[in-house]
Amino acid sequence: MGANHSREDLELSDSESDSESQETTHQESESEDTYGTPSSHPSDHKRTDPETPSSLDEVEARLKALKLKYNNRNGSNLKNAVKLYLHVGGHTANSKWVVAEKHVSYAFVKTASNDEEDDDYESEEGSDSNSWWVLKIGSKVRAKIDENLQLKAFKEQRRVDFVANGVWAIKFFSPEEWDNFTKTYQGCLFENTYGYEANDENKLKVYGKDFLGWADPAAADDSMWEDAEESLMRTPPTKTPLKEGHDLTEEFEEAAANGSAIQSLALGALDNSFLVSDSGIQVVRNYHHGIQGKGIYVNFDDKKLSARKGANASYSTPRKALLMKAETNMLLMSPLNESKPHSKGLHQLDIETGKVVSEWRFEKDGADITMRDITNDSKGAQMDPSGSTFLGLDDNRLCRWDMRDRRGMVQNIVNESTPVLNWTQGHQFSRGTNFQCFATTGDGSIVVGSLDGKIRLYSTSSMRQAKTAFPGLGSPITHVDVTYDGRWILGTTDTYLILICSLFTDKDGKTKTGFSGRMGNRIAAPRLLKLNPLDSHMAGANKFRNAQFSWVTENGKQERHLVATVGKFSVIWNFQQVKDGSHECYQNQVGLKSCYCYKIVLKDDSIVDSRFMHEKFAVSDSPEAPLVVATPMKVSSFSISSRRLHM
Repeated sequence: MGANHSREDLELSDSESDSESQETTHQESESEDTYGTPSSHPSDHKRTDPETPSSLDEVEARLKALKLKYNNRNGSNLKNAVKLYLHVGGHTANSKWVVAEKHVSYAFVKTASNDEEDDDYESEEGSDSNSWWVLKIGSKVRAKIDENLQLKAFKEQRRVDFVANGVWAIKFFSPEEWDNFTKTYQGCLFENTYGYEANDENKLKVYGKDFLGWADPAAADDSMWEDAEESLMRTPPTKTPLKEGHDLTEEFEEAAANGSAIQSLALGALDNSFLVSDSGIQVVRNYHHGIQGKGIYVNFDDKKLSARKGANASYSTPRKALLMKAETNMLLMSPLNESKPHSKGLHQLDIETGKVVSEWRFEKDGADITMRDITNDSKGAQMDPSGSTFLGLDDNRLCRWDMRDRRGMVQNIVNESTPVLNWTQGHQFSRGTNFQCFATTGDGSIVVGSLDGKIRLYSTSSMRQAKTAFPGLGSPITHVDVTYDGRWILGTTDTYLILICSLFTDKDGKTKTGFSGRMGNRIAAPRLLKLNPLDSHMAGANKFRNAQFSWVTENGKQERHLVATVGKFSVIWNFQQVKDGSHECYQNQVGLKSCYCYKIVLKDDSIVDSRFMHEKFAVSDSPEAPLVVATPMKVSSFSISSRRLHM
């Protein structure tokens, strides 16, 4: 599959063709003809003279109206005048920008509803929690100001693009007008997101004194990004670095076995990987060019699973699969119901025998509890043949579970109908954390994403108190990942990805990560990874999911790519390019630096998951291990080869 390159970069012309502006001209003429003019329709039986003005005041009012109408032809007296464009043709060769309005006024207004029939009112002092800022452009655009607009600014072109039931662009007549719009937009976005007016006092309240660089990226300390980049460049690459001359080549395509829809991927770092469906697990072989079937399928026909299937089949489908014990065992966790991801326990599957050897319960202090997610103790823990522990996460719980008893002895799971997992470490928070997702580094440090957008870092020694808590940007973190060395954190939200550098210099001049100590106030601003407005519109109402780094499990190795899923798109960023502060994406931007340079793999069906295989499967002429992309009925493997990959 090739890349879908956006045609958003087509220049917006200041002189439009007759065909493009014909509709606007016709509408203006029609409006003039009907203003105070007798009807000339053939069906009219008598002439109707225009009304005679009843007073001098009325005559003056009409003259003023006519003067405004004709002056506004060139926008000279139109307040907040812009030229409005609409993108048509999608990603086809015929795609182009057409003029929707040659001269039209925009306004930022507050409203209590998105219903166009409601009256808008201008801003007042303070902020009303029941109202929000709306962008209005003439009669064609009316949209709430939030991240769903996917607004992208082009300073040199005096232009901004955005999504609102279509892809639009507005062009300003002077740099000052562009600057005023973008600053006002940022203020409205802040107020809509946090419920406070965008001033220094409220930004301090939202971000805290250590993170004011997040509110004012231009004043942020980016030296840590630069230092990290320099240290990376000093390390000799183990594989060929990705260049613009590389492309993704589809190597293998594997159909889902037994006609069962694939629900998740469980990639192995050893011989095999696994496709988890609603009826069983398909075993596939790991190769240097991707994964391919072995013809082995493990059915969920064990009596322990069958009993649950009989009770409620739709809830028995595992939504989380975790490999353990040198990838010979798999933990399968199913949600209590379709609307709630929490589970009261999990099944342990012996992959070699194809049997469920135990159904474990989550319990603390004699009471059943739930978990919403589980993960390995560290990045490479699934390859440990003696591993018996794993991490658990719930809305207000973070803990470590052990399949051995409190004395460290292996439990007799044969005679126990439902053995209980041993809570060995963790903390149950009183309220308010609203944890959503987590991941681990190579040494077992933990990063946790929350509903309020906060990202917390916990050391290996304590789960009670976070060493660092990054503020939220207003959007829930739905998935989180971290590099093996803990230096970089990648959070997923519905509309963008957030990349955070966790490095800081302590009082002794030593460089550390936020997992090991308090970062102080020299904290670099994060960078955002976004789709451009056209690609965002093409992706539809789908949301970003499961963004993650490529997979390394060894010190000294560096992740090279980031991949995320949105609808039928698998989106890939070059990690080194994202970190490069001189990259062209970051020039003349407003707000946090956002990277729009990526590669899209397009599939015919919605993508279940996209992941890079373990780095050991990269070959000498490839900069990266193969990418595995799963849809419900197929799984495809892509290798990076020396052809046409433009990030």
